[in-house]
Amino acid sequence: MACYLTTVKHMSLYWSVLTVLSLLAITAPLALAFGFGGATAARAQFAPLRWIGKGYIAIVRGVPDIALFLFFVIALDQGIEYLRHQVLCPDWPDTIRQGNDFVVCQAAKVPLGTAPQWVHEVYGFMLAVLTFAIVFGAFAANVLFGAMRAVPRAQLETAEAYGMTRRQTFRRVLVPQMWVYALPGLGNLWMVLIKATPLLFLLGVEDIVYWARELGGTKTSRFTDYPHGDWRMWYFLALLVFYLIFTRLSEVVLARVMTRLTHGQATAGGDVQRKAAAT
Repeated sequence: MACYLTTVKHMSLYWSVLTVLSLLAITAPLALAFGFGGATAARAQFAPLRWIGKGYIAIVRGVPDIALFLFFVIALDQGIEYLRHQVLCPDWPDTIRQGNDFVVCQAAKVPLGTAPQWVHEVYGFMLAVLTFAIVFGAFAANVLFGAMRAVPRAQLETAEAYGMTRRQTFRRVLVPQMWVYALPGLGNLWMVLIKATPLLFLLGVEDIVYWARELGGTKTSRFTDYPHGDWRMWYFLALLVFYLIFTRLSEVVLARVMTRLTHGQATAGGDVQRKAAAT
């Protein structure tokens, strides 16, 4: 069993765990940036900007995630190649859209056909990260928009009475206080993001679900080192344990962050801390 679990193919399974963790580590702050931008735009006084922010939130929330994942990967890939084609091949005689085919010059291909395999894998991974960030950024924007509206209006008016500009009030009063209202929703969104990582398989990235299915299934001519029966149940059980442990650790960290944020705040959590300190 030790020999079986240390084959080259199992090294790919262990490496895919790092792929999933890397996706989460990169996507979470990027999605939060998209969300903050979308929430800020949704409450802007400039009407076209406000329409863009609210439209971004409404469109992404109203379309199934799988459809968005598949759409954005294709759209981003073709968009990048289209821009490169316009710059690198301005004298291209044919149209790019040829029936149902999307055809660009070889120099505009991303990545190039001569690029090593790791370049193709990194490119696919980055497309997946950007797709996850765009989709989950819209949900984060909705959470942050609600959190901004939850900050008591009296505090904003007080800041304005002290002579702060709208920008200063936003940066010094609204943003620091909104996190305590946003964290429960962002915490739930983080859990959904963890559970959505198997969608990497649909985006062409060989993640842990892909390798669990391949290694646990009955061996074919591609895997002849250690033939065995259908072990997929055990592989997926290991994935279940992995995700349960990861989500539990996330709950502990989020609870500690929430305790830190509510300290001194005029919220239910802050009131509980004050009463505990008094006793």
